[in-house]
Amino acid sequence: MPAGAASPPVGSAPRRRLPLLLAAVLVLVLVVAGLVAVRPGPVGRWLGDEPVTPAASGTVESVPLPVLAAVDVAASAPGTDGLRSVLEPLVDDTTLGGRVNVAVADALTGELLFERGGGELTVPASVTKLVTAVTVLTARSPGHRIPTRAVSGAQPGEVVLVGGGDPTLAAEAKGFYSGAASLADLAEQVRSALGGVAPTEVVVDSSSYSGPVYEPGWDDDIPSGGYGGAITALMLDGARKSPKAGQGWAERVTEPDLVAGRAFAKLLGVPVGAVRKGTAPPASTAATAATATVSGDRPGTELGIVYSPPLIRLVDIMISESDNIVAEALARQVALARDRPASFTGAAAAMAEVVSELGLPEAGLDLADGSGLSRSNLISPILLTELLVLAASPNRPELGGIFGGLPVAGWSGTLRDRYGATPGTAAGAGVVRAKTGTLTRVHAIAGVVTTAEGRLLTFAVLTDDVPPDGMEPARAALDRIATALAGCGCR
Repeated sequence: MPAGAASPPVGSAPRRRLPLLLAAVLVLVLVVAGLVAVRPGPVGRWLGDEPVTPAASGTVESVPLPVLAAVDVAASAPGTDGLRSVLEPLVDDTTLGGRVNVAVADALTGELLFERGGGELTVPASVTKLVTAVTVLTARSPGHRIPTRAVSGAQPGEVVLVGGGDPTLAAEAKGFYSGAASLADLAEQVRSALGGVAPTEVVVDSSSYSGPVYEPGWDDDIPSGGYGGAITALMLDGARKSPKAGQGWAERVTEPDLVAGRAFAKLLGVPVGAVRKGTAPPASTAATAATATVSGDRPGTELGIVYSPPLIRLVDIMISESDNIVAEALARQVALARDRPASFTGAAAAMAEVVSELGLPEAGLDLADGSGLSRSNLISPILLTELLVLAASPNRPELGGIFGGLPVAGWSGTLRDRYGATPGTAAGAGVVRAKTGTLTRVHAIAGVVTTAEGRLLTFAVLTDDVPPDGMEPARAALDRIATALAGCGCR
């Protein structure tokens, strides 16, 4: 396994930034209706949040309870010797296998407090999504929405459905993803633009993506195993066969773009047999939707357009539920923003370029995809901790959006069923907030944790040599490491 750059000495402080934005974002409350995330300042504006006035009720609600411990910027940081004495026995747990690489940093100063193999490149699994989140929020604005368009075709009777890479698009008003754009809305716009002239053919244009639809480093069972799928620029409900499928595992279609095209044809009254793949003609500068005709007089005229939810919401979905299809779509948005091919290789190159622009250690990164499904991905723990420190900085407020989707230990996302029941993990519940990663033999966790004294730390623990049947013991060992950080002290 290739190795990264030599680990910087413990105690180095490449960045000194106050994580004030993160301190605000990490405010969650338990209310009668469920979990409410408070997103102040620019995050709320990107999401289009509006103040909500509770309806009058005769029932008096209880005072909300804190889910995450408050951050105290005046609290003392753990000492390096204290951390070493607490963490080393946990890192040596044999259930973590023969290769465990760890880094812990102070979110306030960026100081590296503990590392063992922190600069070593390690298979990260879904922890890769943290890199995808930071790079897409840098390359695109958090409020950017991905378009899906319909244009007039080159031949009379053609309507071209042009995919822009929105993985959440739905056929009807309600699909798998809340707030998604719908083909029903787009079809209504097309009918209005055509003035009652019926189309006779639907052309599916998913040419904004290139290259293979499956990454060569994916395990053989991923395309059919329900956690991955064919990555095309046009799809419905994350390529699920049914929008009623649950989170996580779901059966996927093999040609998502054609499935979307057929659904669109049905909405337009076009026979399913009259759907084919192709490309949209160049747009006519003189044409407008108001004057377009299906006769093909003005090929390329826009007949309608719908937009995805803002990227900040897609990042939330990707991180909280570890959605691999959304992750690959967001990675391609980085490629498109950097004028690279929207392919696995183009996206990986674009993401590495953005990482370099952000001043993060390039030697700690070797990517093949944006989801972490590929075993060809390699990331160092130090890169992850520095990335989280940067995202917590008020100098980059757009990056603070990654924390809104981070699962909370024992509470939400991929950590909802972890912490508490396993010995040595109860103190981490509601205090650890992190992205997890799992492949056979690979187990990882990276995120933030508030110490007992209120100091905010970033951490990453990656292991890629766990016995194939050792998933549960390895997860428990990772959770004990994060819980130990929550209990510091450590001086």
